[in-house]
Amino acid sequence: MERPAWAPPGIDISVPSVSRIYDYYLGGSHNFEVDRQAARRAMEFMPGLPKIMQANRAFMRRAVRHAVAEGVTQFLDIGSGIPTFGNVHEVAQAASPEARVVYVDHDPVAVAHSRAVLGEDDRTDIVAADLRKPKEILASAEVGRLIDFDRPVALLLVAVLHFLEDADDPYAAVAALRDALAPGSLLILTHASYEGIPLTEEVAGGVVDVYRNIRNPLVMRTGEQIGRFFDGFELLEPGLVSMPDWRPDGLGGEAEEETPEDPYAFSGFGGVGRKA
Repeated sequence: MERPAWAPPGIDISVPSVSRIYDYYLGGSHNFEVDRQAARRAMEFMPGLPKIMQANRAFMRRAVRHAVAEGVTQFLDIGSGIPTFGNVHEVAQAASPEARVVYVDHDPVAVAHSRAVLGEDDRTDIVAADLRKPKEILASAEVGRLIDFDRPVALLLVAVLHFLEDADDPYAAVAALRDALAPGSLLILTHASYEGIPLTEEVAGGVVDVYRNIRNPLVMRTGEQIGRFFDGFELLEPGLVSMPDWRPDGLGGEAEEETPEDPYAFSGFGGVGRKA
């Protein structure tokens, strides 16, 4: 297996990574053959996976623009993955030059590539840390440098919580992060679910098996279970909905934000909550 020049030293390129699989779905180039094989296996069960990821990214961009419109210019993006076009700092800084962004991921490829993309941008940084250990994230030097927790922060947990099993206690992790946030802070969240997928649960379960086989369990939660992550937050209108249904007009009416026709785009849930 040929090792790409951009692959950080010490990375096992024979093991698939969820962030590189996601990059592949979005048409990115920072993935290995082992990631592409896993992605194609998953797409045999659910051919609309790239559409779900695109809807996810479009939701994220609308939510970030909404945060800036509400005066929130600090962003903590946990499980940020490999930066692709239209990522958080690009969207936030286009809306406000004052915007500060800290990315957090535990995938060494995502971290290394983020560092390369961010370069000399002193208003953004990347932390190598895991959502399962929120105290380590909050105590990191990068977060301490860029995030002022006395002011509102937008916390992004986009397409990451479904990789935490119940044994990881994801609700406690989110609560620990919530408790560090000032009033007026926002939680921007998306999560996979069997609800909304235009397939039977049995067929869609084939995708869950693919992720389990690459040692990255994908946990499908119900809308009610996902809604519990917003404890301590007031859900903004229109609530917890399929991603294209969350304020589809956005804040600029970009053509890319038009409600997609593809039924797969309506799989899973997205929502934004405000801390009282």
